[in-house]
Amino acid sequence: MTDLFTNHEPARPLAEQLRPKSLQDFIGQRHLLGTGKPLRLAFEAGKPHSMLLWGPPGTGKTTLARMMSVIFNAEFIALSAVLSGIKDIRHAIEQAQITLQQTGRHTILFVDEAHRFNKSQQDAFLPHVEQGLLTFVGATTENPSFSVNCALLSRVQVYILTSLSETELALLFKRTENLVLQNLYFSDEARRLLIEFADGDARRLLNLLEQINSAAKTEGITKIDMDYAQHSLSRSARRFDKRGDEFYDQISALHKSIRGSSPDAALYWLCRMLDGGADPLYIGRRLIRVSVEDIGIADPRATRIALDACEIYERLGSPEGELALAQAVLYLACAPKSNAAYLAYNKMRNFVSQDQSRSVPLHLRNAPTKLTKEVGFGQAYRYAHDYPEAYVAGENYFPDEMPEISFYHPTKYGLESKILEKLANLRKLDKQMKKGT
Repeated sequence: MTDLFTNHEPARPLAEQLRPKSLQDFIGQRHLLGTGKPLRLAFEAGKPHSMLLWGPPGTGKTTLARMMSVIFNAEFIALSAVLSGIKDIRHAIEQAQITLQQTGRHTILFVDEAHRFNKSQQDAFLPHVEQGLLTFVGATTENPSFSVNCALLSRVQVYILTSLSETELALLFKRTENLVLQNLYFSDEARRLLIEFADGDARRLLNLLEQINSAAKTEGITKIDMDYAQHSLSRSARRFDKRGDEFYDQISALHKSIRGSSPDAALYWLCRMLDGGADPLYIGRRLIRVSVEDIGIADPRATRIALDACEIYERLGSPEGELALAQAVLYLACAPKSNAAYLAYNKMRNFVSQDQSRSVPLHLRNAPTKLTKEVGFGQAYRYAHDYPEAYVAGENYFPDEMPEISFYHPTKYGLESKILEKLANLRKLDKQMKKGT
């Protein structure tokens, strides 16, 4: 008969079982933990300091925080910003005070998903961090510049953690085989598939291996080949947060690849975003912006192609409409580039915002009534089509007594090269007119 009062501990996940206990066992983040690197020096000095650990999932943020409490012989309190509120923060602070009074031990307060706390919750830490009651260690997948308030940000050191490389994941894979999966043999193809599927995330790799191990035990399998690995794992999208840094990093990479005229790279980032679940129409809107900002008048067709791609997607949806986005991406990447219109617009907006309000010259004003004609509206206006090349040489279309300005400078690329030639010719006619007068 089962004893209902027996305390049965739940089985710990593989990722928890293999959590490193020392720096020697920690895999990855050599730029922080290698010899002479910032966190390594802090650990060796034995002086904890408040910090934010910013990086993708599965890069070791929680592990580093737990390791700090061991290395610094400090009490460890963990909060999740998703589940905790002001009451939990106050309780943690009270615990830190009691621990300091009774044992003299310092407290490391670890806050996972720190960006989820609002401003008042983040402010609650400030006086206690300044007093030295506790060391604040926050973990975030979001850019702290946007998600953490300035007061807290100024009191912590930000460390950027990066996704694990395939070599580092392979090392973790081998360690897991030696410690836990001794009864399983993985083919090289299966090993590569799982490492690639983990996508730089150590926790994901360990979870995948745990699934494989459970399935293999159930089926009495000892050899894991490519087919078994593929069929035992359910399809899972790669890491992609539609509202977080991964989203903005990838849309930035797409934009810069198009601007840099790299069609294959641009197509790669498009497919990465679509594979990760990004809104195709958001991508389409960014393509319209790219066409205006980075191609402009060098190829005016680019904007129409970007607009057409969005319309095609709206009509067809996925997956058919995605091909139109891909076609637009390739066209924009290969099109001649010019930001002359973009720069001219921004410079003129800045000039107008700082300049005085100037009146429209009389000769440029419309004269729809007898009175406006009598006071001189429209007089001395010269109709451009009555002149050679439909151009009135020497005419001024700016307000009277306005300083001479010129912000639009066409490039020599694409259609703008023709515009450059035309404007040069018109400026020549202006000079000839001035000499004639």
